[in-house]
Amino acid sequence: MSEKVSTSALAKMRKIDAKLLFADLKRAGYVTRQEDKWLLTEEGAKYGGEYVDHPKFGQFIVWPSNLHIELATSCGKTFSATQLGEKLNLNAKRINQLLSELGWISKSEEGWTLTEAGIRAGGQQRADKASQNTFVVWHDVVLRNKRLKQSVVEFLGQDAESHSTDKSYSSFRQKFEAKHRTLDGHYVRSKGELLIDNWLYLAGVVHAYERQLPIEQDVTCDFYLPGGKVYLQFWGSDADEMSQAERDAIRGVYEQHHFNLIEVEPSELDKLDDVLPKRLRQFGIQVY
Repeated sequence: MSEKVSTSALAKMRKIDAKLLFADLKRAGYVTRQEDKWLLTEEGAKYGGEYVDHPKFGQFIVWPSNLHIELATSCGKTFSATQLGEKLNLNAKRINQLLSELGWISKSEEGWTLTEAGIRAGGQQRADKASQNTFVVWHDVVLRNKRLKQSVVEFLGQDAESHSTDKSYSSFRQKFEAKHRTLDGHYVRSKGELLIDNWLYLAGVVHAYERQLPIEQDVTCDFYLPGGKVYLQFWGSDADEMSQAERDAIRGVYEQHHFNLIEVEPSELDKLDDVLPKRLRQFGIQVY
């Protein structure tokens, strides 16, 4: 495995100015500038970039010493929602709805606001000088993002079978057939998931079942609640319990990407009326 070094050290190894290297990394979509700080994107992580915490210098990005910077397929151009829609054959409104469902932007009174996940996907916050309304533009690498492409395909109903969401982080979920039909027509894999799905439906909480997380890894949540950008994980099944190692691995993914996560234990199924309203309220979802 290649040794990982800081951007400054990498620039020195390549005998170029660090500013020029940062410019190339930005153009390739590996990093983005946010409030005078360089942030790593999903594209950069795909090529081996990662954060390290130094006791003296704080957090910074390191790279493989043999890092390849892909400039041939990216010009560093940014696209508005309208321009992105032209590329993906959707109007700007639908594009923003899909980006919001992915958790990359959120709606406010001023306009669209970029989220932390959106920054990693290549988004950049902008504001209209005249109206001060906020909007987001996207680095052209977003057109290669497989989660956005998957969402567009699913929305348009294209090639539905090969883009089935019946995928999982581990083989655990693949052992069980989704055979329990809920009140809203979902088919879920366990009675516990059925109880949770029915509770959400009767409480009027919009939710998706087995939604792919908006990251490069193939990780599927139990439930996704777009109203609060919240993922709900049920730690139970109708057969073997998930191992602690599998739990920790799944939790690690949510923590790494700073996703909102609600966890429900099998022992809590008979008191969902007590536990879920409190946990949902933390993310702005009110139920009565």
